[in-house]
Parts: sequence; C-alpha cells; structure tokens
Amino acid sequence: MIGKNTVECLQSGIVYGFAGQIDGVVRRMIAEVGSVKAVVATGGLAPVVIGECETVTHHEPMLTLIGLRMVYDKNS
Repeated sequence: MIGKNTVECLQSGIVYGFAGQIDGVVRRMIAEVGSVKAVVATGGLAPVVIGECETVTHHEPMLTLIGLRMVYDKNS
C-alpha cells in the first residue's frame, strides 16, 4: 500500500481511496435498506479496485448491455 516513489504513491491513493469510497457507500446503503444479497461492480475500471473492496461480491462488466438486451427481448 505504501509506494516507494511519487507514481506508486499516487496509484496506491487512487486504488485504495476508491475502494474505501465504494465500501463506505455500500455500508451506508446497507444500513439504510437492510441486508443485501449481492453487491455488483460494473464498468471498465472495476477490476482495478474490486480486489481491494470488502463489500463487492460480483463483477459484471456488461451489465448495461445485458439490461438493454432484456428490454429489447421483452419488446420484440
């Protein structure tokens, strides 16, 4: 986690900072709505941080396309 130069420190701050933000938001949402079955990370950069997240349980990079396909199938 502790970088040995400026670049490594910036990279560490970005990865661990975003992982902490994600975990914080998820914990607050769980406190508000109760328990959840899954927390799904999406998007192209999700794999960069999900390894450091404590609350993310699944990764689905194509969630938007899957949803659009479901809408298309339902309407055709």
